[in-house]
Amino acid sequence: MKDLSKALKLTIVFIVFFGFCYPVFIWAIGTLMPNGSRGLPIVKNGKLLGYENIGQKFTDDKYFWGRPSAVDYNAASSGGSNFGPANSEYLGLVKMRIDSFIMRNPGVKAADIPSEMVTASGSGLDPHITTKGAMIQIARIAKARNMSENKIKLLVEEHIEGPFLGFFGTERVNVLKLNLALNEYLK
Repeated sequence: MKDLSKALKLTIVFIVFFGFCYPVFIWAIGTLMPNGSRGLPIVKNGKLLGYENIGQKFTDDKYFWGRPSAVDYNAASSGGSNFGPANSEYLGLVKMRIDSFIMRNPGVKAADIPSEMVTASGSGLDPHITTKGAMIQIARIAKARNMSENKIKLLVEEHIEGPFLGFFGTERVNVLKLNLALNEYLK
């Protein structure tokens, strides 16, 4: 009976802590974040164009593509595929993405495709790709928009963001911001 009493008390403490205190603590931290943790909207002329910290779906050849999403870029249900690296379904999906990327980007070899262009992230909402991920798409976009590859390359270089705090991670490019700048460039 003594052990049961301890177990019930511990259960109640865990329910209160993990069911109330911890969620309230996380919510409080979120309210201190920019825009109250509701994303970083990009608005122009009163129209919401997207969120700079949430990946968007771009499939047209005239746009830079972001990282694939296991949740189809649905911010309400972020998550990964939960497939292991040896899972046959996962490997088939990656192969399909590689084949599709090569088909839409002629001249690109499978070995040259950065992994983030064919694998989904843990959240499924990554707004960034690496500089290499952007550069490898320039020829396709230049052809689709009838533009000079050099002009698009300069635009990519203008949108390169350094590592977080100068040393966490690598250089990256925000896909939505780059695509919006690409549209503005053509006006």
